[in-house]
Amino acid sequence: MSVERILEGLARREPAALARAITLVENQRDGFERVLSHAHGLLGRGGTRRIGITGPPGAGKSTLTEALIQRFRAGGLSVGVVAVDPTSPFTGGALLGDRIRMESVSLDPNVFIRSMATRGAHGGLATTTEEVADLLEAFGFQRIIIETVGVGQTELDIARTAETTVLVLVPESGDGIQTLKAGVMEIADLYVVNKSDRMGADKLRQEVEVMLGIRRGNAFRHVAPHHRSDRARSASDRPTVRPSDAWEPPVLGTVASTGEGVDALVAALDRHYAYLETSGQLAERRRRRLAALTRAVLERGVRRWLVVATRAEELLQQRLDEVADGRRSPYDVAAEILDQVKTGVAR
Repeated sequence: MSVERILEGLARREPAALARAITLVENQRDGFERVLSHAHGLLGRGGTRRIGITGPPGAGKSTLTEALIQRFRAGGLSVGVVAVDPTSPFTGGALLGDRIRMESVSLDPNVFIRSMATRGAHGGLATTTEEVADLLEAFGFQRIIIETVGVGQTELDIARTAETTVLVLVPESGDGIQTLKAGVMEIADLYVVNKSDRMGADKLRQEVEVMLGIRRGNAFRHVAPHHRSDRARSASDRPTVRPSDAWEPPVLGTVASTGEGVDALVAALDRHYAYLETSGQLAERRRRRLAALTRAVLERGVRRWLVVATRAEELLQQRLDEVADGRRSPYDVAAEILDQVKTGVAR
């Protein structure tokens, strides 16, 4: 289908045109940036909210996503989902596990679910995930849920892509809190202990709450240090004072398979969005996201130009034997290629 026909189909809100537009963007075929430019002009008009669902594998992210879709649809909201699945080592495509688990809502005409492969991208998202979310927003979906692949500590891109990031944990995650803390535990706006009917769920919630208190500097504010028990604390011992209007991330319990706790999660999502609006952070987050996206598009264009408009790849192949047998280093060859590109010799 031509780009013109895709744009015409998007204007008529045809799901088939949306699917083809996503394929065009995901594979970066001719005309994909034209489609994205058209979509950008439609962003920010329909009150769309982007919600990121992240967490370790097996936490029940897909089941929780399905439960959220059901709640949003009960409220009359249309929902678009980008489910980032592991990449098949044979075809390079998504394994489609998330899509299978959300089967109960996949036939709803007001729900659009797209599985994407990571294709080697780090950070829990595919390289074009954010652009696909733009297409879904331009199409008119009122809620967009972005579910990461579940790689654990490195899933930090979601905080830039979504307005609200939900970290899903399970009781079995308790022993892994320390390893998660330095990465994905730092970027969540809401914490959910899923499968909270299991043993250890209350203990995990307490651990997360203590971790958040440590991060805020007030977890042990009522406990005097043993070496200063007989005199006043110094300024360095006093807890950090947070602004009274700062967001306090809640730690919620859910059983996604039965829907328990999901209404409370939806309410918390609404509260966080209202906080972002009133504090001015919503506009600031979107501004930072667009700045990062523009840089990423520029870098992608430069890489494409290096391959298409220069002889960089040809020069690399010519020097590969020298690198392989140790006569030259990859850094020497890269510097030579860049020098030739800069002077125009490599064209």
